Amino acid sequence: MDRMLYVAMSGAKQMMIAQAANAHNLANVSTFGFRADLSSFRSMPVFGEGHPSRVYAMAERPGTDFATGSIIGTGRDLDVAIKTDGWISVLGEGAREAYTRNGSLQIVSGGRLLTSDGHAVMGNLGPIALPPADKIEIAPDGTISLRIRGQDATAPAVVDRIRLVKPYNADLVKGNDGLMYSRDPNQVVLPDAAVQLVSSALETSNVNAVDSMITMISLARQFEMQVKLMTTAERNDRAAASIMRIT
Repeated sequence: MDRMLYVAMSGAKQMMIAQAANAHNLANVSTFGFRADLSSFRSMPVFGEGHPSRVYAMAERPGTDFATGSIIGTGRDLDVAIKTDGWISVLGEGAREAYTRNGSLQIVSGGRLLTSDGHAVMGNLGPIALPPADKIEIAPDGTISLRIRGQDATAPAVVDRIRLVKPYNADLVKGNDGLMYSRDPNQVVLPDAAVQLVSSALETSNVNAVDSMITMISLARQFEMQVKLMTTAERNDRAAASIMRIT
């Protein structure tokens, strides 16, 4: 009975892990530029004394879904969407270079240009800082030009350029902060002129809400099946103990 109980228990636990990953994707269905986490199951033998006759399922996250989302217009000057493959370079955890598709930008104190989740946007020489301006324009190649407050409106000044990169997707891994990082922390990714932006627009999440809901229902039913197996194992154990009881 212990083998049946162990397999059912491990299966239920892994279903809960997969459900958590799916719920995380579903919770970010409205997060701009979000890339869904993939999940899968694989069989793992139980090693110990004797032959490994028991096998349990293990849920794992093999990678990230890099499919692009839809581009929607916003009419806001500081919103940009990447219309090609590529990423916006930002400052991530530990002052490491990280990458995002979230082009909802904002200017905070000191003129610092940040994403909507608070990460500094990188330019040619580091994090971008802008002077006070009456109007800001971001070109398709990431060049930022603005009309400095109090100066001639016919002569916009170019102040910096958003660092746009195009690393291989296989070389990227998602961090705990939701940003993408190079697997090799020493790898230097150079700017790529082929990466183009769409001004006054944002890219939606690539999570399919309908598929995620269907997956949630499927995982819930599989979890219930594992619980029923544990209940059956307990019932069989009580029946076997009753038969062996000396009356």
